[in-house]
Amino acid sequence: MTTPRPADDPAEDQVRRLVLESARGAVTRCRDFTAAALAEWGWLPAATPEGRERAEDVLLLVSEVVTNACLHAGGPEELVLRHWGGRSGAGGLLRVEVSDPSPAHPRAHGPRSPSQPGGHGLMVLDRLAGAWGWVDKADGAPGKVVWLEVSRPTPQRPGPGSGRRFGPGYGPPYGPPDGRRGVPS
Repeated sequence: MTTPRPADDPAEDQVRRLVLESARGAVTRCRDFTAAALAEWGWLPAATPEGRERAEDVLLLVSEVVTNACLHAGGPEELVLRHWGGRSGAGGLLRVEVSDPSPAHPRAHGPRSPSQPGGHGLMVLDRLAGAWGWVDKADGAPGKVVWLEVSRPTPQRPGPGSGRRFGPGYGPPYGPPDGRRGVPS
């Protein structure tokens, strides 16, 4: 499955590749590589809490897909980061691709208790990535590429009298620490 490119200036398209020779230390190398690319593309340091959270989400997602490749697919072979638009801080789309030698497609291992460690990687992808999936490698090569996409939040300027806003997940029965249930828009 191919996602269409955003209608941004093609001169702003950026691609970074990290070839991985071994699964040993791959998660750390991929996180560091991704953090450096995010900094170059203006995602880090983020000026807003939403921007910081999104950058942290990207690093967590990279950790999850690389860990899954290490545990279930014979180790990652390459990490590819594709970025469209947004050097000015006005949005942007990031596509993360992790290739591995296994033809087995990702699948959930059945219901698990949230209190148990491990086995939650695909749930994390479902919740944090805008989209994700996998494709078989091109030209009949063995293996697959697991991909995910994340968009950077568009910076919003707070208007006069705007208060702190709470997004999904803060409603009943959980609320912010100060007990407020949110500020109407």
